[in-house]
Amino acid sequence: MANAPEPEEIKTTAPLALPPPPPDDEAEKITINGNQTFKFDKLGPVVVNSDGTISRIANWENMAPIEKERTLRLLVARNQLRLANQEKQQGADGEKLSISQNA
Repeated sequence: MANAPEPEEIKTTAPLALPPPPPDDEAEKITINGNQTFKFDKLGPVVVNSDGTISRIANWENMAPIEKERTLRLLVARNQLRLANQEKQQGADGEKLSISQNA
């Protein structure tokens, strides 16, 4: 029999860690309606699309503060409506959609 090649040594390395979140003083804070304050990183808020998928606003970093406030005010209302529609649709299919407030 011919000598079988020896299996190569498998090297295991720890996965790379994500960078730490930015300090609170670097996160952008926007207050709407005088009582709701939201903190955002450079990516901005999450948009719930009509089909239930999520996305981000591409030009969030380039928007003026007043544009961000107005966009956020509309986005909060629209996201709530779209999530309610998704829950209703999931309920009609016999499934319960769970949305965490802590995420």
